[in-house]
Amino acid sequence: MNAALILIIGIVILFIGYVTYGKWLAEKWGLDEKHTTPSHELEDGLDYVPAKAPVLLGHHFSSIAGAGPINGPIQAAVFGWIPVVLWILIGGIFFGATHDFGALLASIRHKGQSIGEVIGQNIGSRAKKLFIIFSYLTLLLVVAAFASIVADTFKATFTDSGAIDYAASATNASTAMISLLFIIVAIGFGFFVYRRNASLGVSTIIGVISIIICIAIGINYHPIYLSSNAWMVIIGIYILVASVTPVWILLQPRDYLSSFLLYGMIALAVVGILGSHPTLDIPAFTGFVDTIAPTGTSLGYLFPALFVTIACGAISGFHSLVASGTTAKQLDNEKDARPIAYGAMLVECALALIAVCAVGYIWKDYSTGTTVTPTVVFATGIASMLSKIPGLGGVYNTAYSLLVLTVSVFCLTSLDTATRLARYMFQEFWLAPGESIEEVSGFKKTITNPYVATLITVALGIGLGLTGYANIWALFGAANQLLAALGLLAVAAWIGNLGRNNKMLFFPMIFMLVVTVTSLVFTIKSNVFTIVAGGAALGWCYIRITLSVLLIILAVVLMIEGVNTIRKQFKTKKI
Repeated sequence: MNAALILIIGIVILFIGYVTYGKWLAEKWGLDEKHTTPSHELEDGLDYVPAKAPVLLGHHFSSIAGAGPINGPIQAAVFGWIPVVLWILIGGIFFGATHDFGALLASIRHKGQSIGEVIGQNIGSRAKKLFIIFSYLTLLLVVAAFASIVADTFKATFTDSGAIDYAASATNASTAMISLLFIIVAIGFGFFVYRRNASLGVSTIIGVISIIICIAIGINYHPIYLSSNAWMVIIGIYILVASVTPVWILLQPRDYLSSFLLYGMIALAVVGILGSHPTLDIPAFTGFVDTIAPTGTSLGYLFPALFVTIACGAISGFHSLVASGTTAKQLDNEKDARPIAYGAMLVECALALIAVCAVGYIWKDYSTGTTVTPTVVFATGIASMLSKIPGLGGVYNTAYSLLVLTVSVFCLTSLDTATRLARYMFQEFWLAPGESIEEVSGFKKTITNPYVATLITVALGIGLGLTGYANIWALFGAANQLLAALGLLAVAAWIGNLGRNNKMLFFPMIFMLVVTVTSLVFTIKSNVFTIVAGGAALGWCYIRITLSVLLIILAVVLMIEGVNTIRKQFKTKKI
């Protein structure tokens, strides 16, 4: 199959989905640009700060994207390009974008609070507590994993004698230097745009030029060489500070400027695919079971593996936490909700299609296990295609480095956002449905203090990152998709209580629930077999089994309460 044809047809379908289904959802759900958003109603200069649409789109896109839409499609490519592309397109338009759009709109109508609060007010207090506990623990796992990934990206390599291997550490040190300089640029951008009312257009041009300068400096001057543990501590201090500072200082400007790296990466990839328009070696369909297993471990059956592995490129529960956690508190006008939530998800789907083209181009190397790390596969595939374009034969090394750098930058972006989201969740856990932090006193006042909540979150997240998060990371895919099912449930309950049409949410919600439970059952089965066979790390097997069972129970309990709520809506003829 021709890569250019896959990309063009895919983008056309995504665009049609945006202008038709996305518009239809906005009409059915009562999107109202005259409605006062929480960023204006509750503006506090810290979390609730109105953001211009392009800035907020940059934040939202940077937070939900990262490496997810690259890793998932590449790993799931073992089933062939047809099932992967179909899930990206169908899942993106009717599942993921619908989920993200609904979560943002629901949060806006609940004072910018999280999906947990939406569940609390529309399903019940017990359901809210369960959802927040689950979401908070999931976010702690994200903080632990991304902090570890960033630290590994920055760390120095040491020789057997304990000395720094400067040659082997140069790339990591360069990435660390660029990231640190990038933070300084973002702070300056936020100060001039939000405190000196500088033109966004002019500031953007200067900001993008500054990013290029940062990259040039970082490549040629990178004096900081530290161990992984040292970077973990520094990252912990950074996210502690970044997650309690006003969003206009760092979160908004950094994510906005970061998005230009992602836009640039997408543009670079599109040029490579359209310019070389190669025929991909990847099979159309390989079967219902992964027998290729490039990494040495099979994904198992196409169902549910395909739908758990490809999350961010089709539907991801993490997106509902971003939409209802930070994005809803910064939305300037409801009319911006569709392009920011629904639109950003479809752009992420386009990135997932690009990832399919990348792995398809170097399929022989991937399928034989020669090149299997998703980031490397992506960068190798796109850089190789670019170098095949007449006149661009010498750009491979430069393009490869820029692509890897861009993916690395978004790990830090997602880490900061995840920490702030976890803080919100921790605070909301102690509040009754409809109650605000300003209304509580005593112990609740102390425990919901932003600094206390953030300190607890960072300590737990970094501590987990320094110990054994990798032993339970395999459960994240199922947990993330369970979040998606519960997010759809929350939106369905809220829309139903408004008396509006919520039936378009039923099938995606039920499908993701079945996917999640099936995946967890397979996890329990595989760990039981490991225990019976007397495999290594039996302690972690018992932990994974226990967590899987608890997730299934959580899903069942919340779904029962949600279904009861929706059933009452039908009986009272609300929907």
